[in-house]
Amino acid sequence: MHPDLLAGVRVLDLTNVLAGPFAGYQLALMGADVIKVELPGSGDLARNLGADPELSKAGLGISFLAQNAGKRSLTLDLKSTAGKEVFERLVGEADVLLENFRPGVLERLGFSWEVLQGLNPGLVYCAVSGFGQTGPMRGRPAYDQIIQGLSGIMSVTGTPDTAPTRTGFPIADTLGGYAAAFAISAALVKRSRTGVGSFLDVSMLETAIAAMGWVVSDFVIGGREPRAMGNENVTSAPSGTFATASGALNIAANKQEQYVELCTALDRLELIDDPRFATREARKQHRVELKAELEKTLGERSATEWDGLLADSGVPVAPVLTVEQALSLEQVSERGLLHEVDLPGGERSLRVLGSSVHVDGASVGPGSRPPGLSEHTDEILAELGYSAVEISRLHEQGAV
Repeated sequence: MHPDLLAGVRVLDLTNVLAGPFAGYQLALMGADVIKVELPGSGDLARNLGADPELSKAGLGISFLAQNAGKRSLTLDLKSTAGKEVFERLVGEADVLLENFRPGVLERLGFSWEVLQGLNPGLVYCAVSGFGQTGPMRGRPAYDQIIQGLSGIMSVTGTPDTAPTRTGFPIADTLGGYAAAFAISAALVKRSRTGVGSFLDVSMLETAIAAMGWVVSDFVIGGREPRAMGNENVTSAPSGTFATASGALNIAANKQEQYVELCTALDRLELIDDPRFATREARKQHRVELKAELEKTLGERSATEWDGLLADSGVPVAPVLTVEQALSLEQVSERGLLHEVDLPGGERSLRVLGSSVHVDGASVGPGSRPPGLSEHTDEILAELGYSAVEISRLHEQGAV
């Protein structure tokens, strides 16, 4: 299904690599017409990134394919006079402008927020950057790993022996993209009431810190220094990853009744009233001893077997899976998270992730395949009112 929640909304996506393109992809999944504005000849850097060298060589790197389906590609040289004129016309007819340049780049090209407002008072302009548009770090380059380190994420990830550790996927970029898509959607609601656009300044650093609400609050409210605890949960026990006869098992018995149910299901009733484990606070103080006791019994069966035995017990429990195993879950398959699209040329199909949100009871996927570089340039220029002769001239000038 391709929903119409954002039907009629035109987004100019000037972004590269991950955070910005991910935001644009979320908008495209919800029905927006997302025009990916790329540099002539090279395009988004992500076109050359990914595990398949042949796809990268063709400008269709896996990193690009992952989050650009459903968009249209137009190439444009914003440094050229003719390119600037095309961009002005694009802005005049757009609803959203999304970019993740370093702060000040678009302004230096002649398109400050004031200029953009003059071209389109109802424009929603969203700038995604590592540190935001203001502050002493605004001009520094930032990638996901840099933000993970600066935000404190790495300091609380891993074990006391392995921290600081990077998360296994670019979480700061992804969170930044979600924050941008949410803010844009909210600004569009405001514009529908007032007709007035907004300037949205999304900082990946602040988004990452804000996402650690519980961890940050432990420090700013509780006065407790957050620290890496591996797979343990600082707020309760037993809550973490446990060894079994085969495979690891996650258990999150955060409530007293869940702990009682767990001990009953494991036939370890003596652990319920053991003074070391009888209360929530006692279990937190003696989490190491409790884990050892539970693993004595858990070691008798595999993680998969325990999952089957405990699934209906009321205790949150599940095995630790690989990405391949997670995608093979019947739950994921039945809800249609993966969607099949064709590559440009139609010689090969691939699967891409759709939205994690179902709309009106249906899974949401992209409305079209990922675009080839400049694939829709002439089409979009024609929509803007350029004649065939004018389009040809723009190509000759290298503006598109």
